[in-house]
Amino acid sequence: MSMTEVTMSMEATHMSNIFGQFDTFLKKIERTLGATIIARGDQLKFVGSQTACENTKEVFTQLYELSKRGSEITEQNVNYELSLILEKKNTSAIVELDGDIICHTIQGKPVKPKTLGQKDYVDSIKKKMITFGMGPAGTGKTYLAMAMAITAFKNEEVSRIILTRPAIEAGEKLGFLPGDLQSKIDPYLRPLYDALYQIMGAESFQKNQEKGLIEVAPLAYMRGRTLDNAFIILDEAQNTTPAQMKMFLTRIGFGSKVVVTGDASQKDLAPGAKSGLDVALRVLKNIDDIAICRLTANDVVRHPLVQKIVKAYDAYEQKTIARQNRKEARKDNKKRK
Repeated sequence: MSMTEVTMSMEATHMSNIFGQFDTFLKKIERTLGATIIARGDQLKFVGSQTACENTKEVFTQLYELSKRGSEITEQNVNYELSLILEKKNTSAIVELDGDIICHTIQGKPVKPKTLGQKDYVDSIKKKMITFGMGPAGTGKTYLAMAMAITAFKNEEVSRIILTRPAIEAGEKLGFLPGDLQSKIDPYLRPLYDALYQIMGAESFQKNQEKGLIEVAPLAYMRGRTLDNAFIILDEAQNTTPAQMKMFLTRIGFGSKVVVTGDASQKDLAPGAKSGLDVALRVLKNIDDIAICRLTANDVVRHPLVQKIVKAYDAYEQKTIARQNRKEARKDNKKRK
């Protein structure tokens, strides 16, 4: 295989940002794309096959553009850019996404989609009345929906925010919890509070909650209500029953926007019980003004280890299903004989 050399210029001030601590990102790019990277002053040289050199230069070009915008390059940025180049997708997406800011946290940190899947999800929320956000842990389903809700509330597009989730234990029997009713349900709703505090701030949230403009409640409290001019988020929807999901979706009134989030692989329902989310996706898939967004392991934006865990479980579950299908096929063959 013939060796090729490709060079590019880069301001030295951005090199440390892109290379990572102890050149961690640089080494990862070398291992993944197969090109040797040599830095001399403000020049980068890539040595390897033509494809490897061109791909490596493209990755550094996009990360350089991102760094010039003032962004700190993270491992998630590097991993996602590598996945884009390997899958022959739009490599400039990482730079384009950087400008798509939804809002800022109380610390001033911008909240924005970090993957193409997340961008499609956010765009669907903007355009559709009801959006189903499906995907594994760490894909930003709840956090981005919360950011969109708070932005709509601040812009007076809706008059209130309603956040709800089914109060189901995640496989543990917690027994009787102490305190009043609010104290009993708060542990189930803690992830929603965490996102609210981070984006809106505890003081602002509490003021609006006291006025009844922000409501965090278990799903059972939705029965019998009509929710007009509200931004409503149903979290952990995979733990609803079909009756609960139908009840929730029929609460929606005029001027409202709804986001339903869930992860079909993490159900806490009783064995054999149907998930309201699974049923809803089949029943509503052809209705206009309802979007179904499916995020994948490539959209995980937590610690890179989370992405590896999600992929490992997906592979394990696929093998398990394949084994079960083979067993059933053998049983059917025996019966026919």
